[in-house]
Amino acid sequence: MANFTDQNKIIYLMSLAQKIFELFKRKEKIQTGGGQKARAKQASMGELTARERIKTLLDPNSFYEYDLFVEHKCKDFDMDKKMLAANGVITGTGTIYGHPVCIFAQDFTVAGGSLGLMHARKITKIMDHALKLGIPLIGINDSGGARIQEGVNSLAGYGEIFYRNTLASGVIPQISVILGPCVPEARYILQH
Repeated sequence: MANFTDQNKIIYLMSLAQKIFELFKRKEKIQTGGGQKARAKQASMGELTARERIKTLLDPNSFYEYDLFVEHKCKDFDMDKKMLAANGVITGTGTIYGHPVCIFAQDFTVAGGSLGLMHARKITKIMDHALKLGIPLIGINDSGGARIQEGVNSLAGYGEIFYRNTLASGVIPQISVILGPCVPEARYILQH
């Protein structure tokens, strides 16, 4: 192991502290969803944000979020210049009256809640987790449908979700809540 001088230790710790600070700032920004303007528009329509919906449904302080920092990989149509907070879907685990559940909520404030490949993979990961644990899966759908910038990759994402719907059918409860506009493929998530 390298021998650090006191000065090197201080520089290292300052650098580490800066990285931790940047991580928390990034987390804070992502947790605002599509930003203040989009959240205000959602509120003006009497709608809760995805995070507010999860917080309202689950027991207080029981939500544990997965994959907050997942980003899309699309480069077409200037998508490589766009950061989509949490890729438009919040996933995780929590409890309702003390009973564990897996949950996802599409965030309409981020690209209209549109589903891209990485968005779908966040959903399929939490679906797989629910199956593995044998606990209910709750999906809060609020989506404009496939993210057209991603083309067939978006449709492939729906295919991955539908496949897991069939695996989970009759094995775990799959509960779907549709809030807001959902085009046909978005409505089929967890409905079969």
